Amino acid sequence: MTTHVTVDRVPANGIDVEVATAGGGPALLLLHGFPHTWRVWSEMIPALARTHRVIAPDLRGLGGSTRAADGYDAMTLSRDAEALLDAFGAPTADIAALDAGVPPAFTVAMRRPERVRKLILMESTLGRLPGAEDFFAAGAPWWFGFHAVPGLAESVLAGHEDDYLDFFYRSGTHAGRGIDPAVRDEFVAAYSGQESLRCGFEYYRAMPESARQLSELAARSSLRVPVMAIGARPVGDALHRQLASVASDLRGELIPDCGHIIPLDRPSAALELFTSFLSRT
Repeated sequence: MTTHVTVDRVPANGIDVEVATAGGGPALLLLHGFPHTWRVWSEMIPALARTHRVIAPDLRGLGGSTRAADGYDAMTLSRDAEALLDAFGAPTADIAALDAGVPPAFTVAMRRPERVRKLILMESTLGRLPGAEDFFAAGAPWWFGFHAVPGLAESVLAGHEDDYLDFFYRSGTHAGRGIDPAVRDEFVAAYSGQESLRCGFEYYRAMPESARQLSELAARSSLRVPVMAIGARPVGDALHRQLASVASDLRGELIPDCGHIIPLDRPSAALELFTSFLSRT
């Protein structure tokens, strides 16, 4: 049976968000990372839509969403997510996030725990929270610094987006096997042009502010919603160790033989973990 996916543009927190929806039942908000769009979840949406109303947006500035001048910090992005849930009449939701989607998902759960039933976080770190020291022992990945310099990366890479982005799609899958060519082409199109590139790199430029926000949240409160951290390569269990400092109901999982782009590299393994965790009473 074919799952019907509807794609709309929805006003939320001062921008227009392109969002894919499917299924019915309790809301499940899916937040992608860099350099992806909502289509990073395309292999998982049909199964998830059997039990949930899937809401999968393009994050601020990315894909079909508004190329905003600013607002790429975790706090503003969390307000985007809340506004999107409001737009769909969802007072509560399960939230799953990958990579750059993790800090805003965590921020929603910390700020508004009454709105989050369960939280699934994958392949990212949470600023300066303790636990990721081993992961950063040799310094942050090289592209963090390259992307963080205002105006540089988008000027250098314009016209060469496909070559550069293919590095992330190959390295983000086990044994460098890459992702489906059609999905790859959609991702590349979404990040082509200086303005589209700029918006992707703004997530890196906002990292110091996001890290400050996350530390403040963790200092004021604990994470009171059930959370599962899923690691693969390269982040591994670093996120789980960070969450252990703030979460009281925490589950950690590692998917073997899996690259960073978990929803496309090992969707069946991810679905098994999602189903087990989300169905738990």
